[in-house]
Parts: sequence; C-alpha cells; structure tokens
Amino acid sequence: MSQTQKDRPWLFRTYAGHSTAKASNALYRGNLAKGQTGLSVAFDLPTQTGYDSDHTLAAGEVGKVGVPVSHLGDMRALFDDIPLDQMNTSMTINATAPWLLSLYIAVAEEQGADISALQGTVQNDIIKEYLSRGTYICPPEPSLRMITDVAAYTREHLPKWNPMNVCSYHLQEAGATPEEELAFALATATAVLDDLKGKVPAAHFPAMVGRISFFVNAGIRFVTELCKMRAFVELWDEICQERYGVEDPKYRRFRYGVQVNSLGLTEQQPENNVYRILIEMLAVTLSKNARARAVQLPAWNEALGLPRPWDQQWSLRMQQILAYETDLLEYEDLFDGNPAIERKVAALKDGARAELKQIDGMGGAVNAIAYMKGRLVESNAARIGGIESGDTTVVGVNKWQAGEPSPLTAGDDAIMVADAEAEADQLRRIADWKANRDETAVKQALADLRSAAKDGTNIMIPSIAAAKAGVTTGEWADVIRAAFGQYRAPTGVSANPSNRTEGLDEIREQVDLVSAALGRRLKFLVGKPGLDGHSNGAEQIAARARDCGMDISYEGIRLTPDELVAAAASDDAHVIGLSILSGSHIPLIATFMEKLKEKGLSHIPVIAGGIIPDEDAEKLRAMGVAKVYTPKDFELNKIMADIVTLVDPRAIAAE
Repeated sequence: MSQTQKDRPWLFRTYAGHSTAKASNALYRGNLAKGQTGLSVAFDLPTQTGYDSDHTLAAGEVGKVGVPVSHLGDMRALFDDIPLDQMNTSMTINATAPWLLSLYIAVAEEQGADISALQGTVQNDIIKEYLSRGTYICPPEPSLRMITDVAAYTREHLPKWNPMNVCSYHLQEAGATPEEELAFALATATAVLDDLKGKVPAAHFPAMVGRISFFVNAGIRFVTELCKMRAFVELWDEICQERYGVEDPKYRRFRYGVQVNSLGLTEQQPENNVYRILIEMLAVTLSKNARARAVQLPAWNEALGLPRPWDQQWSLRMQQILAYETDLLEYEDLFDGNPAIERKVAALKDGARAELKQIDGMGGAVNAIAYMKGRLVESNAARIGGIESGDTTVVGVNKWQAGEPSPLTAGDDAIMVADAEAEADQLRRIADWKANRDETAVKQALADLRSAAKDGTNIMIPSIAAAKAGVTTGEWADVIRAAFGQYRAPTGVSANPSNRTEGLDEIREQVDLVSAALGRRLKFLVGKPGLDGHSNGAEQIAARARDCGMDISYEGIRLTPDELVAAAASDDAHVIGLSILSGSHIPLIATFMEKLKEKGLSHIPVIAGGIIPDEDAEKLRAMGVAKVYTPKDFELNKIMADIVTLVDPRAIAAE
C-alpha cells in the first residue's frame, strides 16, 4: 500500500488545564509544539458548576482540577497566541456549556476569526452529570433545553462544531458494564435528538444527527472494549436509520473521541499504568471501522496527583509511536470476519438493546435517571467485590504486591503541585474585572438573559451578548439557577441492603454488638464537602456500610461544611466520613474540623478519603482526622472494621 493510501491519524490530545488561564495557555502552547494536534480543555470545578472564583463554595477549588474561567478576560488569556480558526478545541464543559461556548465565540471574534470556520466540541452532556460526574446545576428538563439550544445555534452559525459530545467515559468510571455504557450513552443521544427535532428545519435534521459525537472510555479488557466500539458503530447506524430515517451514510457515522480508563490506574506500582494505558489505547485504534478520531491519554501517575508536563508528553509520545512508527494505518480493518469478534459484538448489542428497551419504557433517559444511577452503583459494587475477593486480578494491587519501589515516584518534584498562589491571583483579577467593566451593560445583558430563559428564546443569543458585556460565569449561572431551579440528583444508594454476603457476616456481628453497646444502631454520616462531584467512592462506602448493618446518612454531592456539621448534629452521628477527590482536602477538611469543634462535636471521629499524598495525610491527622484512605485502600471491609473499632465504646473505655 502506498504512502498516500494510509489512513490519516487521529487527533492527538492531552486533557489539560490548571492554576490560571495564563499558566494553562503556556501548557497548551508547549503541548502543541511537541506535536499535539488538538486541544482538550479541563475547567476547574467552580467554572463547571457555575460559580465565580470568589464565591464561598469555590474556596479551595480554584484552579485545582482545571483552569478557572470567570469572564471574557480569562478566556482571552487562555487562548492568547493560539489562532482559534486553525484549532480543533474540545471543551469538557456541561452545565455551563452555553456560557463557555459564548466566551469562546467572543474571543474568536476578537481574533478576527471566521466564526463559521470554528472546529471543536463542547461536551454538553448533562444526563451523565446526574449519573456520574455531578457538575449539573438545573433539573433535567431545562438542562435538555439548553443542550439543544446550543445544537440549534451551532447549526446556523458554527456548522463545523460538534454541539454535543455524548460522554460514556464517566459512565465506565462509575462502574458501568460495557452493555450499560452502550445503552446509557445511546439513550442520552436519542433524548437529545428527539428534543432537537423541533428546533431545526426538517431538511437539516439529518446533518444535525451527523454532528452528534461521542466521548467513550476504553478499559483493560482489551477484546471486550474493541468489540464494544464495533457495537457502538453498528447500533448507532441502526438507530440513525430506524429511529430517525437518516439515509446518507456520512450522517450515520459513529464519530468518537476517547480517553482511556482512569478508574483502573493504580496508586500501587504506578509504573504499571504505562502498560495499561497502551493496551487500552489499542482497543480504540486497531479496528479501522471503529477507530477513534481523537485520543487523549491519562498520564501514568494520575492516581498519585497532578501530572507534570513531562508525564503528559510521555502519553503523547505513546500515540505518536503507534501512529507513525508502526504500520497500523496501512491496512484495512483487521477484525472483519473474525467469528470470535462477531459473537462478542452480537452479545454486547443484545445486552445494550435490552437496556435501551427498559429505558424507553420509562419514557427515555431524562425519566430513567434514578434507574440508571442505581444500576451504576450496583455494577461498581460488583467490580470492587471482584477485586476484593481476588476473582478479578489487578497486578500489584491484589496480586504480586511485593516488588521494588518505583524510582519514578522519588523526589519532591515527582508530582506537580498546583500553584499555591493561583487562587489569590485569580481572586485579584476577578475583582479588577468587576471594578472596570460597564455595569449598565452588564445589568442589561443579564436582564436579556433572564427574559430569554423565561420566554424560550435560544439561550446562546443573550449568552454571547453577556460574554461581550463582561458578565461573569457566576452571574450567568445565577440567572439560570433562578429561572430553572436547582437540583439534587439521586445517589443510587437505597436504604435496602443488597444481597451481598461474602465476608460480611463477621462485620455484621461486630456492628450489632457495638450498636447494642451504643444503645442504638451505629450511625455513619457520609459527606462530600465542596464542589467535587466524583461520588463513586462515597457511594460505595455508604452502600457497604449499609450492607454491614450500619445506619447510613448520605445525601449526595456538593454540601458545605456547615451543612455537614448540621447533619452530624441532627443525626447524632457516631462517625463521619468525608470524600474529596478534587485535591481540595486540606482547606475543606480544615474548615469542617473547625466548625465541628465550634459546635461541640469534636468527639465524633472523622475519616477522610481521596487522592491524598502522604504529607497531606499527616496534616489531616494533625487536624484530628482519625483515618485517611486513598485509592490503594480497596478492601472496603477493612475500612468497615476500622469504623466499628473507632466507635466501639468498649474499646474506647479500655483505652
């Protein structure tokens, strides 16, 4: 096969953003110089959930898991010296997607770009936020309206833009089986397209079907994941033809980008993650007929903390070696006609169709959120149970734990630390921004936005005007919150114990004994302070505690320290567990411990979990935290035993 007949490589991306817009811009330009061919922007939690950096809820979260973008000035700095009409930009943004896209359009116009030439994607998938990621703002119905407002606007003004990236990535991170990942993602896509039908001319609808893209996950079960991608391609083609009558094959193409699995990255022997990432990448690149068009890979050390530029470069080089040094792109699909592949694809499709039928019977994805959330929690529990029992082997975790210490994790600079001054710098700049803008223009822009939210005008039109007027992220979101209301998604953790029994009998007996000594059922309050929406760990701890016979209290994500302290008092909790995975554990837990003391509740033992470096764990223990758990503590029954011991009045008396 000649050189000109080679398949073109996928887009090479690295999911990146941290500290400040200026620091992130330097990172982007450096990555582009290293051969990255597209940008994938990570926004911090305040930006994702619609708060300005100076909001009370944003304290400790600014610049931690992504870049803070509070206004047009931040977006301008983020893309300084990066010509947007020559870039393909993916923005991982959902609840505030209309707003961030508006800021992006405003900056592109300032650069003199032809807006119709802009290429990229806003994730804009709110349904999966209710199921797995937690950065929603509004109830499902108005959120769906804003998704399709974005899609309708881009059809008219940004024809090369992907207005929605159906994100099954976080579904697998929350424990979804391949069948669930297929079904829940496809149900989300159909919910959006069903709503979009009334917003675009019928003649343009097939082309809009063709603009829907997907963002998927590839786990370590290589053959299954490869077959899952082929199943996605075939099921999507089937849905486009049968449900929407799309005849043109180019509008039925399953277009997807991928980040391979982060859930399986291990804190123990983290160098093994390099092999995991490579194998997972093969699942989405080897099969030409189901090959990703954009790939971003996590860094080997993301289970430990924030990767350095060198770590991200290593992942980028992995992609480049596969694309340019091997002969992969010179061949047609390597798996067509393989009977084992065909059998597995057929089985996955059958399982996904059964789930889709169940969801359709409930009225579609928007009405089936509680059902889907419950399924994810159950599936994740089964996954963790397999690792605990040893039925699922994880090298270096539950088998072959002994080995040499990793030289890659040695030294003070082995993990990048977010700039400690970044939050203060961001607060100074947002104060300056608010002090120097035209307040009359801001008030008018917010009034127009409020009217549009109420009368059904496409939300993008006043949002772009608000971006240019100097409105901030928090001000935009406050109007949306006031117009549509706020929402608390189901936790997926029911009050009823599961049927799980393996290894629990002894712990249940201890819980009963301790409860008898306490005079009532052992009460365990599980909380997620701050804006972190990664709830998988908290859900599994709460579910296992319930199955062990404890009386649990878990209200879900995004609670303030004050709210959690009040809950501890009203529930008369015996023990409190706090889960924070955003890196903001030190300031949030420090505030919580102070407030607990102020209320005279410092006698209640507190445990904490998250991606917590050893030195931070020592700081937490110095604050009075009784136990600290990280991803390496995968044996939940041991954590349950620790909780029982912490509150056992007999053991306390003996001390």
